[in-house]
Amino acid sequence: MTDRHALWVDLAGRRVLVVGGGPVAARRAARLVEDGADVLVVAPAVCEDVADLVARRAVRWAQRDYLATDLDGAWLVHTATGDRAVDDAVAADAEASRVWCVRADDATASPAWTPAVARSGDVAVAVTTGGDPRRAATLRSAIALLLDTGALPVRRRRPGAGHVSLVGGGPGDPGLITTRGRRALAEADVVVVDRLAPRALLDELDPEVEVVEAGKAPHAHTLTQHQINELLVERARAGLRVVRLKGGDPFVLGRGGEELAACLEAGVHVDVVPGVTSAIAVPGTAGVPVTHRGLSRQVTILSAHDDEPDWSALARLDGTLVLLMGVGRLAAHTAALVAHGKDPATPVAVVENGTLPAQRTTTGTLATIADVALARGVGNPAVVVVGEVAALADVLGG
Repeated sequence: MTDRHALWVDLAGRRVLVVGGGPVAARRAARLVEDGADVLVVAPAVCEDVADLVARRAVRWAQRDYLATDLDGAWLVHTATGDRAVDDAVAADAEASRVWCVRADDATASPAWTPAVARSGDVAVAVTTGGDPRRAATLRSAIALLLDTGALPVRRRRPGAGHVSLVGGGPGDPGLITTRGRRALAEADVVVVDRLAPRALLDELDPEVEVVEAGKAPHAHTLTQHQINELLVERARAGLRVVRLKGGDPFVLGRGGEELAACLEAGVHVDVVPGVTSAIAVPGTAGVPVTHRGLSRQVTILSAHDDEPDWSALARLDGTLVLLMGVGRLAAHTAALVAHGKDPATPVAVVENGTLPAQRTTTGTLATIADVALARGVGNPAVVVVGEVAALADVLGG
């Protein structure tokens, strides 16, 4: 087999002929529709998948046998009839008309091949394997996975349009970021990172990527929210791909909504990559389901940094109360719940460093947890769970 010349072509709006109406022809026609081609299917009968394309007016169907004149105006033809004589005739007519023909029945007799294509974002990789489509499909799937997870070097090297991605990094363990989040990091030119984001992921970045510290930590530069918003917009307007890497989910008691609004107001392209929120995941890793049949049918998540909430309303709630970053005011919060009518015997679990190797769980009740936590030296980052489900930490979490 001689080497083939690889060529990426634009079929948008161009006529492509598909001869045949079976499943193979259906797959070829569907792919051509996705690529924007003007598709004409010629076949006496068609399978359900082709019929669906016809019903949606995605393709046109000539319900008859193939005619040589069907090639008029075509830029490309796929033949997949299952009848060798018909495919031979289509290929011969295409050769005479100088139209490229892709044969589904015999790759060795086909002047053109359709590769298996792995697509992810703006990257597409075509795979051919000497006429072995199953091998090509297997390789395509493996490459697609590496592209999706950012395991391949997908960061662009030429200037382009700026973009901001608000990425939820999950509760701490770098393995809990989503596949899409990893891909966004692999494409980034700038990463604006919070203190509680999965920072181990920064070690995987290209050395040229700018990392901007936006979290509050000793000896680390701290930006105000206004400065963060300005930074995201400024870098994106400079044509850079910016990732705002946050702990948990961008919209769960974070400032993701404000950052989204700032980008939209500035006319900057922005998308949101949801993350696993620590409010749910951290208790779960300690064996505490925030909802559990017979114990809790609802969950309320509260930022412990906010001004004084309506403790009276919170104390009356059934179900589970989750406090994020609440260790510093644990005594005040538990006392407030009791003062407003919550049973002092209500179970409480405090989970430190959730999902990380140093994870530790401390349990007690509203009446005792503050003293127990103080004695054990409990500190942030931690998630506080108040409610009957917290008692399951001893049973399930160990």
